[in-house]
Amino acid sequence: MTVRIDLARAMFGERERPLASMGGFSLSTFRFDSGIEALRVKNKRGEILVLPFKGHQIWRAAFDGRDLTMKSMFDEPVPTTTYLETYGAFFIHCGITGMGPEGPEDRHPLHGELPNAPFQKGWVLLDEAAGTVTVAGSYHYTVAFSTNYLATSEYVMGEDSALLDVSLRVDNLKKTPMDLMYLAHANFRPADNGELVYTAPYTAEAVRVRRSIPGHITPKPGYPEFLAELAANPVLHHRLKPELGFDPEVAFTIDMKPDKAGFAHALQKRPDGTADYIRYRPEQAAKCIRWICRTPDQDAIGMAFPATAEVEGYSAEKRKGNIVVLEGGKSWRVDMRLGLLTAPETQAAIRDIEAARKP
Repeated sequence: MTVRIDLARAMFGERERPLASMGGFSLSTFRFDSGIEALRVKNKRGEILVLPFKGHQIWRAAFDGRDLTMKSMFDEPVPTTTYLETYGAFFIHCGITGMGPEGPEDRHPLHGELPNAPFQKGWVLLDEAAGTVTVAGSYHYTVAFSTNYLATSEYVMGEDSALLDVSLRVDNLKKTPMDLMYLAHANFRPADNGELVYTAPYTAEAVRVRRSIPGHITPKPGYPEFLAELAANPVLHHRLKPELGFDPEVAFTIDMKPDKAGFAHALQKRPDGTADYIRYRPEQAAKCIRWICRTPDQDAIGMAFPATAEVEGYSAEKRKGNIVVLEGGKSWRVDMRLGLLTAPETQAAIRDIEAARKP
């Protein structure tokens, strides 16, 4: 039997309150001091904090006693739609009418309207037979003469799993085509001397460093030289040595290879043998972006962001032919799995990745 609970803002008070329980799951609701609503979903391995009405972000994810989430300057989400004024979530949907930094010809905000969009609907599905909880939400965005879409986000959590199944579906509600951009901003916390393993050739041709410097960052002395070193030999960044200069950030575009089942994989093997992990289907999101930021205030790694385009803004990506054109009445979706692998699961995943990397 599957039970559906529709979420309303009135369910979220200053004090945390139980919402539901099933098997090894417990769900509760509360508001941060900032007023932002949060849904806590616990299973036998850990928990996630979802912001059901604010971009449907996963604000925090913790499993097996470890917080997977990037280090940031924000202890809680802030009631603003400005991307960098409330930043630090574990997972953020980016897009849809724009993505990446705003180029000189663009008018879209950094990473589009979706990251902090006011989702109008939220609900939870408790499936006792499958042993899963699904946290879902939808956002209807309409701009007269140009845009009318429905975005539906889902996070599926198993009772005994430290992995999440994540999806986003976009329905073009117009009768005419719409341009679509998307990026899944999955922000893990780096580990000193962590090792990156992923399904791509480890060459400068397949792992390309972004040499342009976006307007929202200020490079330090030596930064252009570091980018040049990585551009010539991207293998230099595969071990996250503390002295490497990912300050303020470095971004890559990676030509990921799918395995026989159609999945691209990336992981950060941590010194304790466990790993942070993500997989997705390149047939759904043709580009892969890697983002690393290691500063005293912010410490984050996006091992493999499934994306429809690179991150130079709408106009630049349009000229490259990297915009998805979604016909009127049609749908587009992306599916991924992300979270924590145990040490044995990590070794198995590395074997699979190395097999997929072979010519």
